[in-house]
Amino acid sequence: MPSFDIVSKIDNHEVTNAIDQTNREISNRFDFRGTNAKVELTKDNIVITAPTDFQLKQVDEILRNKMAKRQVDIRSLEYKPPEVNISEARQTIIVKQGLDAENAKKVVKLIKEAQLKVQAAIQDDQVRVTGKKRDDLQAVIAMLRESKIPVPLQYVNFRD
Repeated sequence: MPSFDIVSKIDNHEVTNAIDQTNREISNRFDFRGTNAKVELTKDNIVITAPTDFQLKQVDEILRNKMAKRQVDIRSLEYKPPEVNISEARQTIIVKQGLDAENAKKVVKLIKEAQLKVQAAIQDDQVRVTGKKRDDLQAVIAMLRESKIPVPLQYVNFRD
């Protein structure tokens, strides 16, 4: 029976490259000379540090552009409110990996509403879709690409 998995993952190596490019551009830009503006990657978080709130937004825009050029979907980033004090502004961005339970339920609900002859089952941080015909599975993929799910989806492990 053909099946495939729906996952939501981003390439950590591309995220690291985008952060490195952002830091390189910050060090070369005239308006950031002599400031402590930087972007750091911790385990699952990105921390942006800048002297002012305005510069924090500029660094964030540079980071978003670099991520877009490296095909990292920005929907997988969750922004926390910036922490601004007298000497610096800091913002934490959480990098989301995997389908959380809420979004997995939305995916399963969309598949069931489409009334295709497939079954969808939630397995940890992914959704497995099985069906008798390959065409039905491809219809599910096409339908999910058109949907407005707030996380990026990838379709992996297609078995015939």
